[in-house]
Amino acid sequence: MSYIGKNIKKIRTVKNLSQAAFAQLFNLARPSVGAYEEGRSEPKIDTLVQIAKHFGVSVDALLTKELTINELYKFDIFKQNYKKGDVLIKVAEAPTPTAPPDSIALVKATDAAKYAQQHSEQEYLDQLPLLHLAPAGNRTTRAFAVAAHDMAPTLPPASIAIAAALDLTELPALQQGQVYVLVTKQEVLLRRLLAVQDEKLLVKADQAGTAAYTLPFTQLSEVWEVQGVYSQLLSQPLPLEERLALLEETVQQLNLRVQQLEK
Repeated sequence: MSYIGKNIKKIRTVKNLSQAAFAQLFNLARPSVGAYEEGRSEPKIDTLVQIAKHFGVSVDALLTKELTINELYKFDIFKQNYKKGDVLIKVAEAPTPTAPPDSIALVKATDAAKYAQQHSEQEYLDQLPLLHLAPAGNRTTRAFAVAAHDMAPTLPPASIAIAAALDLTELPALQQGQVYVLVTKQEVLLRRLLAVQDEKLLVKADQAGTAAYTLPFTQLSEVWEVQGVYSQLLSQPLPLEERLALLEETVQQLNLRVQQLEK
């Protein structure tokens, strides 16, 4: 079984090329590219060699395996100048990032439990789907899908929280009122921080009526600071009861801060 059709489509996606633009590069008819991708035909060997040389991808890899986006970024697919006869071009000195420069790994809500167990395994992280968003500064950035209602309206269900990694040594300096992704050995939590007390985090969901509780530093495997949210849902105006509940929670948070200052 040849994977050339799937790999041509994957390369086009990475390079942001239409079928017509790809065809023009190799003097092909546009319908021929469509036929390759649908498996109805395969390119001639000389065309295959040209594709390999142009994108710096191994001919063997094009034919015998379905390339991942991560693998394509490990090849020098942006190389423009090739020496005559170069076919198997791979840049040994090039860095091998786990995600393309303008992408961040996405943790789906359905994968939260698995992420909690395997967050430190590079092979697992390399398999996470990629979200193409600009990263926040020079810190590692990750996207976490939201499934529950307990952080609405800040983070409604089906939204995606964009978060930057923090070192566990920064736990004592976490900011009150900020929303964090808290990874334990069992689960991934999205919670607002109310206070840091005696090597414990006092956290709470935003949903009205939920109780605050503490998480010891020792239970945390990772901490991510939520810096933004992506959502295709527009928030509806809150009913009066919910607005009053949120106001009450805000007053409670202010009281906690005052208590902290008085200590």
